[in-house]
Amino acid sequence: MKIVAVIPAFNEASRVSTVVHAARQYVDRVVVVDDGSLDATSGVAAAAGAIVVRHPENTGAGAATMTGIEAARALGAGIIVTIDADEQHDPRDIPALLRPVREGCADIVFANRFGPNVAGKNRNRIPAIRRLFNTIGNVVTFLATGLWVRDSQCGFKVFGPKALKEVYLQTRGFEFCTEVIREARHHRWRIADVPVKVVYSAYTLAKGQSFAMGVKTAFQILLRSFRR
Repeated sequence: MKIVAVIPAFNEASRVSTVVHAARQYVDRVVVVDDGSLDATSGVAAAAGAIVVRHPENTGAGAATMTGIEAARALGAGIIVTIDADEQHDPRDIPALLRPVREGCADIVFANRFGPNVAGKNRNRIPAIRRLFNTIGNVVTFLATGLWVRDSQCGFKVFGPKALKEVYLQTRGFEFCTEVIREARHHRWRIADVPVKVVYSAYTLAKGQSFAMGVKTAFQILLRSFRR
């Protein structure tokens, strides 16, 4: 079964090559969606061996992810892995995320940056503000979807054959992570989560959601949930 990695990217010319090279060790093809970057993201990703799909302007993480999903379907993917382009996630965790799908235990697998490692200890040193944002995101997502996911806002996921066939994202921004969970409930996907490594640096923290953006995203999520 063909496995395709989908990497949404916006102005990630300095980092996307490393992510593409690492991901290629564990998947059959890599698709980078250049979401209207103003730098050399497309060229760097292509040189690293990725198939590049480019948006003419920045449309948001959700729209870029859906474009990547559609590209993976066109390539005949049976399983896809979504992973961020900024080196926050470690592609060496891909096999562990794939395992529940390959063993027939899950239709979608969520990475869990806050989970314990095999020794029962938290494997990541995560800033307190990120833990707070994650808790708020989990609570808002639960209110909007009725499903509790321990790391609801992480972009590192695996979609198995059923989820890949049925997923359709309509949100354009960061709220797409909650929409994925709503899709999981609607289609009754079997869910698993797997502890993963995360690397926070000044660069990744600066590119993450600000408090204001987090509040805006939460409001958009709840507003959409009430409209349904």
